[in-house]
Amino acid sequence: MTAETVPTPAGDARITWHPASTGRPRLVLALGHGAGGGIEARDLRALAAALPPLGFTVALVEQPWRVAGKKVAPAPKTLDTGWRALWPALAGPGAPVVAGGRSAGARVACRTARELGAYAVLALSFPLHPPGRPEKSRAAELLGSGVPTLVVQGGNDPFGKPAEFPAEFRAGAAGEGRELVEVAYGDHGFAVPKRASLGQDEALERITGGVAGWLAALGDH
Repeated sequence: MTAETVPTPAGDARITWHPASTGRPRLVLALGHGAGGGIEARDLRALAAALPPLGFTVALVEQPWRVAGKKVAPAPKTLDTGWRALWPALAGPGAPVVAGGRSAGARVACRTARELGAYAVLALSFPLHPPGRPEKSRAAELLGSGVPTLVVQGGNDPFGKPAEFPAEFRAGAAGEGRELVEVAYGDHGFAVPKRASLGQDEALERITGGVAGWLAALGDH
């Protein structure tokens, strides 16, 4: 694991690299964080631990506002500016780059995927709408990524439950390049209640297993 500081027009960003342990990576998975937390999120950490032994490099990206120690994320346009400036460093290992992130980071990945030439998009806990405001849908961002897109969503996410997602992401639509993995009982941070039949470790295994299988299929094309 190594950390790299990257200057951007929005300030210094930071990439924490978790290199593939098998030599040259099959793919690079770049993951941005949400607006309410950093790269310590349970799903980001789980992926950074599980994927390198399978031949995938994971790059955990900290936006400039987070590196600077600020508490509030800037406007989406500023987040996109930082992500665009980071892209050459993410492409540095020479493998195809899958753009991804959780929550606000997933939105950034979707908005910029086509222009940056991302190989695919991984959207963790995509905030389909503000809690309690389904009419404020962000489905257009998700559908507009322009590349194969996997959504991993908690079954009890107040920002959008799996059944609320566009039909293109539900069962039978995988051939369109859009897929959804549900983490039963999970909230926006993929935490599951103690009374649930699914334990927290099992929930994380659902995330890492689903993502690993999807990445392997991408890498085989």
